[in-house]
Amino acid sequence: MVQALFLHQNFPGQYRHLAPLIAQRKGARVVGLGERANQSPPGPTHLRYPAPEGAGEKTHRYLRPVEAAVRRGQAVARSLIGLKQKGFVPDIICCHPGWGEGLYLRDVFPDAKVLQYCEFYYQATGGDVGFDPKQEVTLDEMARVRTLNMTQLQSLEATDWGISPTLWQRSRYPEFIRAKTSVVHEGVDANFATPNGPANVKLPDGFMATKQEEIVTFVSRNLEPYRGFDVFMRALPEILARRPNAHAVIVGGEERGYGRLPETGKSWKATMLEEVGETLDLSRVHFTGRIPHEGLVALFRLTRAHVYYTYPFVLSWSLVEAMGCEALIIGSDTPPLAEVMQHEKNGIMLPFFDHARMADAVVDAIANPDRYQPLRKAARRTMLERFDLHAHCLPQQVKLFDAVLQGRPGSTAIPTPEAMP
Repeated sequence: MVQALFLHQNFPGQYRHLAPLIAQRKGARVVGLGERANQSPPGPTHLRYPAPEGAGEKTHRYLRPVEAAVRRGQAVARSLIGLKQKGFVPDIICCHPGWGEGLYLRDVFPDAKVLQYCEFYYQATGGDVGFDPKQEVTLDEMARVRTLNMTQLQSLEATDWGISPTLWQRSRYPEFIRAKTSVVHEGVDANFATPNGPANVKLPDGFMATKQEEIVTFVSRNLEPYRGFDVFMRALPEILARRPNAHAVIVGGEERGYGRLPETGKSWKATMLEEVGETLDLSRVHFTGRIPHEGLVALFRLTRAHVYYTYPFVLSWSLVEAMGCEALIIGSDTPPLAEVMQHEKNGIMLPFFDHARMADAVVDAIANPDRYQPLRKAARRTMLERFDLHAHCLPQQVKLFDAVLQGRPGSTAIPTPEAMP
């Protein structure tokens, strides 16, 4: 008879599978609350709160994200008061604490259990900030980064337990948060991200990508240095010159992503084309923008080499899906990717900023596909052993959900690992 609330500005977000599964329980009432009008999975009642205003222009720049979070927290609290007045009082709340939605949960529902999603804790060293050696990390920047955590800290102070998708992401949090945080990935559907299925994609420019073509893929929500887009573009002229029949398929938007836009204000796509465009055969470079999920998975099935680079930051779902499709991963030797991949065991791991090494690896993968079959198979085995949604991840999420609901430490359901492997 559980009443559960799932809070995420982009609902269903990381709760796409857990929320509908809980909604299937007899007598359960599940509400998903978010800002955006996304398609909701069947089961939860999907409600929206009004889009909050951002920070004021005169607000100190360190505090603008915090002020925006407070405004979001207020909007959420007002919506929750409305739900409470209609008789909905959750037994448990699952929430992402990063944007302010979790700030005032205890004030509205003081008796609810709270399970929060610990995705990323900002630090000025050892992570994304200062990873690029060209980025100077000044005291001003360190102070700004430290202030970014105010929203999370206030939200997590009131949590009963946390969940983090990887050991490395968990390791970034202060010890008092790590001590009550379990590591469970959101999971990937192994029956969807599989090598069996359509392996051809007609791209927006009309090009038909198939297994018979020499395809190299690069995928990111937004094309930006955080995911190695600049390194890939600098490697691409060499790749296409040495493989005259090869095509590069580049999937992703041009909006601002996790990092900053270039000082010119242009997109990173425009910036990198200005840098290397004259050395590229652009008839063999296919920028698709964002594409449907089915098309993305089909690309993973047909690619000769899938390049996935990342700063020390959050791990992308797309990497795990590519592994499930037996794509050959050419990745950066950076956490949390190094937690998942082993060089020449289930992929190729390279220094992040060495575009020449990337070019050599991609060219060899295109030229000798049979040589890399064992790595492709091993990548899927890793996905099945650690990230299979139905066999591992979703059952673990349910165990953790029930433990927190019943007032037990999450470690009674999911033992907390001591350290990264």
